[in-house]
Order: sequence, then structure tokens, then C-alpha cells
Amino acid sequence: MKLVITMSRRFGTGTSVIAKELSERLDIPVYTKDFILKELRDKEYASEAEIIRELAKEPCIIVGRCASDILKDRLNVLNIYVYAEKEDRIHRIMELESLSYDDAKEMVEKTDAERAEYYHEHTGRTWGDVNDYHMILNTSELGIDNCANILMQYFEKLEYI
Repeated sequence: MKLVITMSRRFGTGTSVIAKELSERLDIPVYTKDFILKELRDKEYASEAEIIRELAKEPCIIVGRCASDILKDRLNVLNIYVYAEKEDRIHRIMELESLSYDDAKEMVEKTDAERAEYYHEHTGRTWGDVNDYHMILNTSELGIDNCANILMQYFEKLEYI
């Protein structure tokens, strides 16, 4: 099966680490905001949605960019939402960005608000609605490092890989 994985996430959950691990283990590319915006600038695409549909013709992981909504009608797509407790996210961002608690908290809140607004603007829906995802992972409970293993076991059990 040409599995396409979309990963929506709260800021600071470690989703990029999970996506990178899955990419290596499944030998498929990860596409992020930076890649998609570069494609939009460099190629003759009309929209991010068009780029995402084109990328999803082959197995891949697409992080963010409303990909779960854009690809919602495809049978080969697994939509994953990653979240974590706010305090865990703040402390993770403090460490990664060498920020104070208050600065990291502000960054987490601002980024989450921007993502929620972007998602609503492009889909008309509420970001993080559990009904929009096949699987939800809580990295506070499961641990960032365990999430790729959990997903790999799931893929193998359902014979996606």
C-alpha cells in the first residue's frame, strides 16, 4: 500500500522527531511547511493543497499544512494528531530554544493560536477535533521515543507495511 501519513500537532510535542524516525524506518520522505512553501515559490503550483495532493501520490509523511483535511477522502491516508500536556511542551521549548519559562510559554501559546487560526481559515473546521484523525498520540504519556514504535507496530498489524 502506498501509505501517506499526515501529522498534525501542537507546538512542542516532538512530532518532528517522530516523523524523522518514521521516515527513516519506512524509507519515505517527510514534507514540512518549509518544503511545501519552497515548492510553491519555485514551481507552477496554484496552491499548497495542489502540492500536497501531488506529494501524496507517493508514500510520504506530511507534517501540518491542513494535509489531514486536504487528503481526507483518500483510503491510503492515515491522519495522526500529536499532543502533549502544555507544561511538558513549555519545558521542551525552553530546552530546545534556550528560553525562559515565560518566553517559552508565550511561544507555545502564540504558535498554537496561529496554527488553530490557519487550520480554521483553510478548512472552516476546528483544529485538533478528534473526529478528524485516525489516531491521537499523547507524547506526555507515551514518550516521544515510543511513538514511532507504536505507529510501526500499528502499521505492521494492519499490514500497511
